[in-house]
Amino acid sequence: MLDRKLFLKQVALAGAGIGLIGLKPVMSYSRTPGMKMITIMHTNDTHARIDPFPRGSGRFEELGGAARRMALIRKIREESPFNLLLDAGDTFQGTPYFNYYKGALDFKLMSMMGYDASTIGNHEFDNGVDGFVEVAPNATFPFVSSNYDFRGAPSMGRFVKEEMVKFVNGVKVGIFGLGVNFQNLVLPHLHQGVIYYDPVLVARQMVRRLRQEQKCDLVICLSHIGYTYNDPNRVSDTVVANQVDGIDLIIGGHTHTLLDEPVIVEKTGKSPTMISQVGHAGVVLGRIDFEFDKTNRLRRAWTANQRIDSQYDKA
Repeated sequence: MLDRKLFLKQVALAGAGIGLIGLKPVMSYSRTPGMKMITIMHTNDTHARIDPFPRGSGRFEELGGAARRMALIRKIREESPFNLLLDAGDTFQGTPYFNYYKGALDFKLMSMMGYDASTIGNHEFDNGVDGFVEVAPNATFPFVSSNYDFRGAPSMGRFVKEEMVKFVNGVKVGIFGLGVNFQNLVLPHLHQGVIYYDPVLVARQMVRRLRQEQKCDLVICLSHIGYTYNDPNRVSDTVVANQVDGIDLIIGGHTHTLLDEPVIVEKTGKSPTMISQVGHAGVVLGRIDFEFDKTNRLRRAWTANQRIDSQYDKA
């Protein structure tokens, strides 16, 4: 797991001077000879935003766009061949593309980009379980959701894994997913047969399984429960990070929180957990580079979230 002091030092250096509109596309760090490198790229709440925001649309005008994201992903893969591309849910809903294609176009484009996994957001139920099942075959990547029980909806469950393990550059990476409570978000008939369980309890089970049984070197949670809330009793990424030990990285969604760099949750006597979330609509691609030693011990990490703009139109 994470070496706290080294990680904090490196993130402080890599994140200096990065703001919303000043996100820098170039990483500036020296890689240690003999170490293993893994790049994690991530998105969340893309909400059927296929085209860039138009001029005059406010804060995000002329940002985003699926073609640009694809170009940026390709560029990063050329310089960092050992990588994962992950999504924290809510691919559905937000533009007329969803009204017409019902999510099929989004999944086709994500497949073309080479996503490795996504979790299930609340908007993935907007057309009901059957609506998801209708378009899910367009996704060549698995969906990972650990606290949604699909035994009552097996048609949807066949597209969803409880957890998954990937070997990247010889490092064993465990991934699990957390979904938000359906109450006041998803009408009962839309998630019929799918049952929600407490994310904290499930996260502890998943970490135990991935760390102790699967012997994973890096544990990532794809979360669609929200970064944080004013109500301390409402479960969030910060609550999970504080109450569950053994998660290296939480890639978050749902609250559309744009973090210029990951937030580090420190716990006395336990390893820290990093939380990252990149707003919504695909205007930013999250990027975190991890360095491991020869024994697959995580030594250092750098972050450089990258704005998706017109520079990638001809990339």
